[in-house]
Amino acid sequence: MRAKSSHNLPTDSTLLRNWRRWESGESRPDDFYAPIIAAAFDTVTAAFFPKARPNRDDELLSATGMDTLEFIGRLRMSDVSAATLDAIRITAERLCCEYPVADPRELHTEGTAWLRRITSLLDGRLTLSQHREILVLAGWVALLVGCVDYDLGRRTTAEATRRAAHSLGLEAENAEITGWAAEMASWFALTQGNYRGAIEAVEGGAAGCGQLGVGVQLAAQRAKALARMGDRKAMDQALAEGRAILERLDHPPNLDNHFVVDPQKYDFYAMDCCRVAGEDGSAESYAREVIRNSTRADGSVRNPMRVSEAHLTLAVVAVRGRELERAVDEGMRAFTGRRRSLPSLMWIAGETAREFIERFPGDPRTRVYLDQLRSLAPE
Repeated sequence: MRAKSSHNLPTDSTLLRNWRRWESGESRPDDFYAPIIAAAFDTVTAAFFPKARPNRDDELLSATGMDTLEFIGRLRMSDVSAATLDAIRITAERLCCEYPVADPRELHTEGTAWLRRITSLLDGRLTLSQHREILVLAGWVALLVGCVDYDLGRRTTAEATRRAAHSLGLEAENAEITGWAAEMASWFALTQGNYRGAIEAVEGGAAGCGQLGVGVQLAAQRAKALARMGDRKAMDQALAEGRAILERLDHPPNLDNHFVVDPQKYDFYAMDCCRVAGEDGSAESYAREVIRNSTRADGSVRNPMRVSEAHLTLAVVAVRGRELERAVDEGMRAFTGRRRSLPSLMWIAGETAREFIERFPGDPRTRVYLDQLRSLAPE
C-alpha cells in the first residue's frame, strides 16, 4: 500500500488494525484507502469495491407506453416522436446487453433487422438532433452486428459492418463509436496474429478516447499485442494507462452492455497479459477472479466467453507446472460453453495447445486436448 500511495500513510500497526476491520467486514475502506488497496493488487477500485447496480427496466411498455407491435408500426410510418426514439434507444441497449449470452445467429438476425429499420428512418423528415441520434443508435447496432459476424467466423462481412459503423460514428461525430470501430479492428488483427496491425489500429483510433471507456479497451488490446511481441515494459505501461482511465470513469449504470467497460474487465485483460508474459502466479489469480466475477450466486455464468479464456489460462498454468491432468481438465472446460467467439477461442486455445505440445508432445492426454480443439475448427 505504501508503494502505491502518493500520500503518507499511518503506522504499520494502525494500517494492520484497519486491514483486519476491512477484511472481517466490520467496516469498508473509504474513498482514500479503496484506490490504494486496489492498486496494491494491480486492479481498479470498482473491481474490489463495486457499487450497487440499479434496477434496469427493459420493458418498452413501461418506458414508452408502446408494445413492440405498436413501436414497429410507428417506425413503418416514420413516426419519429420522442417516444419512438426512446423505444429505439431501449431496443439498441437490449441488443447490446444480449451479446454475451444470446445465441449468436439469432442475435445477428435480430440485430440486422433492427439496423435496417433504424437506418430507414434517415430517409425521412428529421430535425438535426433526431438525425444525429439515429446515426448514433445505428452505429451501436452496427458495431454489435459486426462483433457477432466475427464471432461466427464471417471475417469479410464483419469488416464491412465495422467500417459502416465507423462511418456512422464519423458522421455523428461520436468518438465512442469510432473508438469501438478501431477496437474491433485491433481485435480482428490480434486474433489473426497481426500484432503490429493491432497496435496500429489502436493508435489510429485512440484520439479523443482518453476519457472514455473504449480508451480502456484500446489500451488493453495494445497491451495484449505488446505481450506477444515480448515488450514487457511497454505492456505494463499500456495496462497502467488503461487502469488510469478506468479509475477516472464513473461507475457504469449498466454492466451488461457489451460496449460498457466494467471494472472486472481489467482483471480479464491483465490475466491474458500475465499468461503470455509467463507470470503464472498472477495469471492464475486473475483467472480465478474472472471466473468468480462472471458467475452468479446460482452458479449460472454471466460472461461465458471470459470464463472460457480463464479456464484456458488455468490450463496453461497447470501444464507449465507439470500438472497435465489438471491442464487437460481446465482446457476441456473451456470448450463446454455454448456462447463462443470462435476466432478468439481458437486463438487462445491454439496458444494453449503450443504449451501442451512443448512439454508433453507424445502424451495421449495432449492428443485428447488437440482432438477437441480440432473439432471446433470451422470446416
